[in-house]
Amino acid sequence: MRKTEPDGDPARIGRRLLRREQRGTLATSLRGAPYASLVLITADLDASPLLLLSDLAQHSRNIAFEPRVSLLFDGTTGYQNPLTGPRLTVIGQARAVEDPRRLARFTTHHPTSAVYSGFADFRLYRVAVERGHLVAGFGAIHWIEARDLLFAADPAALAAAEPEILRHINEHHADAVADYARGLLGRAGADWRMTGIDPEGADLRRDGEIARLDFPAPVLTPAAARAVLVELAQKARK
Repeated sequence: MRKTEPDGDPARIGRRLLRREQRGTLATSLRGAPYASLVLITADLDASPLLLLSDLAQHSRNIAFEPRVSLLFDGTTGYQNPLTGPRLTVIGQARAVEDPRRLARFTTHHPTSAVYSGFADFRLYRVAVERGHLVAGFGAIHWIEARDLLFAADPAALAAAEPEILRHINEHHADAVADYARGLLGRAGADWRMTGIDPEGADLRRDGEIARLDFPAPVLTPAAARAVLVELAQKARK
């Protein structure tokens, strides 16, 4: 049975959950009635949720009239009693953005989306977070303001370097990625790839399986990211 996050800071627990879960439930308003749908999600480097949605989908039509949304991130998989596991509801406003960097980040996390990401009827949305509601188990319930839930420091330098970091590690250090998955996360098998890096960790994927590698401390520069990845690779091989 899985246990609740050991870190007692509600904002950090919520942000880790937001970064780790790459799909969730999107709630929009259908002429005032709640409308929930399954969506793929990628957290930007500051943890703002990114969505790639078709204009033809009902939830996109709903957002066009009412941008206020909520997203449920469900981290209860593997718990014998799901109600003892963590889940986070994020409340905010979804706005379409034209941003090649963010779109590339989304499609790298969700490779199948690259097929339709360039279609005229698909748009990338960024959810401007207002609040989060974390339930980390019985009695562990917290409202978290956006200023605390989102990552506060400027990740611009790391964001600019992310594509090159991913290209380099996947092309030249695939063995290290496999070591992270096996030695640190208990995920056996080869063919793991790193699909994203942010100040607080890295995302791994093998076919439809995903894993999250948390960093021991935040990093903001390519040099700092390289240093922590080397350190974690050495730890994974021990």
